[in-house]
Amino acid sequence: MRVSTANRYDDAVDSLQRRQRDMAEAQVSMTNGKRINKPSDDPTGAARAERAYIAQQRIESAQRSVDASRNAMALAESALGQAGDVLQTARETLVAAGNGSYSPGERSAQASKLSQLRDQLLGLANQGNGAGGYLFGGQGATAVPFLDTPGGVTAAATGGQTQLSTTEQMPGTVDGQAIWLSARSGNGVFVSAGAAGNTGTGWIDAGSVTNPAAITGDSYQIVFDTSAGSPSYSVLRNGQPTAQAGVAYTAGAAITVDGMSVHVKGQPGNGDSFSLAPSTPDLDPFEALDKAIAVLKDPNANAGQVAQAVNSGLRDVDAVMGHMQAARADTGSALTRLDAIDGRNQDRALWAKSVQSDAEDLDMVKAISTFQNQQTGYQAALQSYAMVQRMSLFDYVK
Repeated sequence: MRVSTANRYDDAVDSLQRRQRDMAEAQVSMTNGKRINKPSDDPTGAARAERAYIAQQRIESAQRSVDASRNAMALAESALGQAGDVLQTARETLVAAGNGSYSPGERSAQASKLSQLRDQLLGLANQGNGAGGYLFGGQGATAVPFLDTPGGVTAAATGGQTQLSTTEQMPGTVDGQAIWLSARSGNGVFVSAGAAGNTGTGWIDAGSVTNPAAITGDSYQIVFDTSAGSPSYSVLRNGQPTAQAGVAYTAGAAITVDGMSVHVKGQPGNGDSFSLAPSTPDLDPFEALDKAIAVLKDPNANAGQVAQAVNSGLRDVDAVMGHMQAARADTGSALTRLDAIDGRNQDRALWAKSVQSDAEDLDMVKAISTFQNQQTGYQAALQSYAMVQRMSLFDYVK
């Protein structure tokens, strides 16, 4: 077969250009560390790498939600912890205010301290989240969630929680109304209280349940009669007389009414009454402190009213503290769940990066070896072309 000189030249040039192109592509790959620089290099691998990249973007989006939720829950947990400390201080102040040797002025000073603690609690309830919202704003309030009105603290936000929607729902806020305004009153089953017009020194404790099956859910009144010299009491149920009428009263002895046991201490006056009503989920720390503050600031309050205010205040503060501790435990559980979600996201992100790396990353050792082979081949082709170029009739004639 006859091969022309021009054909040999063309083949040599094509080989040189092809080898230069391969070397240039190898250099680009070694520079960026990628085996696939365009989809045509490996369509299947490029598709795998793209799917892995999209998965990473989704995981990063979910992680931002996790971080936002964790920040909100951590701030709420901290605020509830601070509220617990404030309530503990309020409890200690109430105990001090119950000192029987205190003058009205000294009790008023304790009431002023309780007022300051109340303001601290309101500030914690209206604490911001640093992003223009409120920790206890419920379903995304843009204004303060709790208002201090003449009738007490009321909710200005919608109750509930905002949820950050991803593959797993995560709380963006906490339900402020449920935490701050919904503790169970009394001892959790019934509420004992003394009438405002009582004239004696008697007061009633928080009481306890002795027989849950006997609880009726009705309201009761224990009315004392001291006109005959020996004190006695009668029990009314929903305003109607019961079989417990004219029962002899012994100071400090338990009074049992339909599964409920209470103690009336001190010396009740004639006609003094004490009520037992079903517990309701509407107790808040502001109401509990307001009631105690009102009595402690009253210079005309007698010993029985002061003792009742202090003991009822302690009962209510304890109930609120227990309620908030449960809420704090819930936020702690949420933080634990968020940590678990965070861990899963990290594992998924690592998997996606591994898949993308396997699909498009370059084996550098293999790439360097290949490049060196290509470089040797290119040099050989270049020398071959130089030899072919000198094979002409003019060179021969010379």
